[in-house]
Amino acid sequence: MPISIKLKEILKERDLSQRELARMTGLRPNTISHLCSDNVDRVYLSTIETVCKVLDIDIQELIEVE
Repeated sequence: MPISIKLKEILKERDLSQRELARMTGLRPNTISHLCSDNVDRVYLSTIETVCKVLDIDIQELIEVE
């Protein structure tokens, strides 16, 4: 069951850069870049939780099951 991570779209809506999000979350810029790519193959749940907490969104807003 493929999933897509809509982080790129969320950042665009909020006019936030990947670098700014990396700074806000304390995550590595490479990690944020990977989450914004079209081929996310795996990600730690703790990473998703951190992104959701900082952006104040539910996980359902970030991840879409196709």
